[in-house]
Amino acid sequence: MADAVFHGLLRRATAASAWLAGACVLAGCAGTPAEAPRDAPAPRAAAAPAAAPPATGEVLGRSDRFVIYVPRSDETLRSVAARFLGSEDRYWVIGDFNNITRPEAGQPLVVPLKPINPAGVTAEQYQTVPILCYHRFGGSSSGANKMVVSSANFAAQLEWLKRNDYHVVRLSQLVGYLEGRQPLPKRSVVITIDDGYESVYRHALPLLRKYNFPATLFAYTDFIGAGDALTWPQMQELAASGLVDIQSHSKTHRNLIERAPGETDDRYRQLIDTEARAPRELLERRLPVQVRHFAYPYGDANEVVLDALTRNQYQLAVTVNPGGNAFFSQPLMLRRTMIFGDHDLEAFKAKLQISRGISLP
Repeated sequence: MADAVFHGLLRRATAASAWLAGACVLAGCAGTPAEAPRDAPAPRAAAAPAAAPPATGEVLGRSDRFVIYVPRSDETLRSVAARFLGSEDRYWVIGDFNNITRPEAGQPLVVPLKPINPAGVTAEQYQTVPILCYHRFGGSSSGANKMVVSSANFAAQLEWLKRNDYHVVRLSQLVGYLEGRQPLPKRSVVITIDDGYESVYRHALPLLRKYNFPATLFAYTDFIGAGDALTWPQMQELAASGLVDIQSHSKTHRNLIERAPGETDDRYRQLIDTEARAPRELLERRLPVQVRHFAYPYGDANEVVLDALTRNQYQLAVTVNPGGNAFFSQPLMLRRTMIFGDHDLEAFKAKLQISRGISLP
């Protein structure tokens, strides 16, 4: 009986994998997805959930790709992931594959041992990952500046994400996803913060720590230490938190596609190269970070800008064009959705595009 269950599930999984491979070819994937993850280890994070009790249920069957497992009553997806996938944090792999949030005692579940669907494509839809963009944070709501999100609103948004089983992933995790080799949780979302205002340290960091959510801070380096900007010691603490990844938002925050009067082609290219190179060099010299991601000031880019980022070894770059990012998105032109201070929780939820339907002509 166990053999029949195992081989039946395995046949269905193999058929699904073959369909997905064909869909990937038709969609123009750059290459065949690799079997195992190759991402670099994630930076140190804040306190994680308490360790789950060890999984001691029954294995009905096993191949090099799947385990058919019957959990006991005290087990969680985290404990099953720790036993078979090497990390509790990969519990979502089992949950997404079986379409469950918790196991049921005595009910068999399938544990995929290798990535099954890195592109997040099914017959009905494909996955998209929203990247959210914040700027400033404040102690209370204010209609004077819509770029300021109050601490109360930010906390409510993070609480809603946690309560509704969203996974706040690091921007760097999109590299493997866009290369078609590393799946992300179905309800993935990325948090980014632009410019480098001191309110990130004062208001946002405590809440990120409370929920153990990572974020990417895009700082333009001419702003650091000036006025209401972050100081270098504050940025050191942000980087040391393990939750805030500091990346480049250019040197001066100029609109990179606009030229000054009389600016020649050569001078324009030189200045754009400086906007890409100088902040990377400075941030890497002053902070324990590797700068490979870029946010375009005002969201604008052209071929000269893209060439400069490529020469300076940037992997990902973000615009302010709203929407989610599918596996076929252009890595240097990722969509990003602005979150404003006058957004209530319903407006915030409407920004979270985690999939798009497939409609055939």
